[in-house]
Amino acid sequence: MNHFITTQDWSLDALQEIVDHARELKDDPIQPLLAGKTIALIFFNPSLRTRTSFEVGTWQMGGHAVVLEPGKGAWEMAFGDGEVMDGAAEEHVREAARVLSRYCDLIAVRAFPKFEDWQVDRQDATIRAFAKHATVPVINMETITHPCQELAHVMALQERLGDLRGKKYVLTWTYHPRPLNTAVANSSAIIATKFGMDVTMLCPDERYLLDERYMGWASENAAASGGSFNVSYDIDAAYAGAEVVYAKSWGALPFFGSWDDEKPIRDANKHFIVDERKMALTNDALFSHCLPARRNVKATDGVMDSPNSLIIEEAENRLHVQKSLMASLVGASAPTGAAT
Repeated sequence: MNHFITTQDWSLDALQEIVDHARELKDDPIQPLLAGKTIALIFFNPSLRTRTSFEVGTWQMGGHAVVLEPGKGAWEMAFGDGEVMDGAAEEHVREAARVLSRYCDLIAVRAFPKFEDWQVDRQDATIRAFAKHATVPVINMETITHPCQELAHVMALQERLGDLRGKKYVLTWTYHPRPLNTAVANSSAIIATKFGMDVTMLCPDERYLLDERYMGWASENAAASGGSFNVSYDIDAAYAGAEVVYAKSWGALPFFGSWDDEKPIRDANKHFIVDERKMALTNDALFSHCLPARRNVKATDGVMDSPNSLIIEEAENRLHVQKSLMASLVGASAPTGAAT
């Protein structure tokens, strides 16, 4: 049984097959590939694009989506092995995952880090517990990675650039008034390198490097794909000649759980905003962001609304790649090369 927890578990060919099928579904969206099938969408955190695209996509393929929000319309859950459940949680994942597997053909989970201890959060315990106890495929709707966003991103880039190998790609940190999850940055680094791009991660200093797991995977992917992976703290040098600029803010891991200590550093780097001056240094680069994005904080209106902006195309592609993914996981369209 295949789960979709991270793209690092899937081969390049399998991921490309999902994207290729997504293009077909974009042209012909109403297909009965999930007829008679159900998916449980479990949201521990808010969503706009993820919830809408999964619900609409399931309906377009003839299936049914059940949305569950633990702590609201569903019981709060516990996840620890041997946990004494004398707190707020009424339900344990051991039962929840197995019962939902009896009702549904797929389970999808969105669960952000707790932002207290990175050594705990990096274990990705919530979704991995569902994957351990479920007897149907489990999909990551964003935890400490965001693999569905990765697929939409690659699809949007290929629609504009074709073959991505050798293209210069800049993943740039940007200012945000509060620290954010590293999920999209982790995902950007591993998917761009897997598809053979020459990737530069631009950030203020070494405190903003990603977890060693994702830095390592990016380097491994680059070596395997013929691409490259480098880190830069020099804004102009990083932007020079870039063909893709992907913007995202993320928190500095050394300050994880102690964000007030990071604030002076963050506030001193507002100049990392993606603006017209920086984009003029590129090779007519495409710009994108996973959304939501704070305008004129992360990127200027001029950049976000330019003809080179992919933000809406990438967001739309969430619908198509997730439909392709769901179809593949239930066997309606099965790419080869996925992890088991």
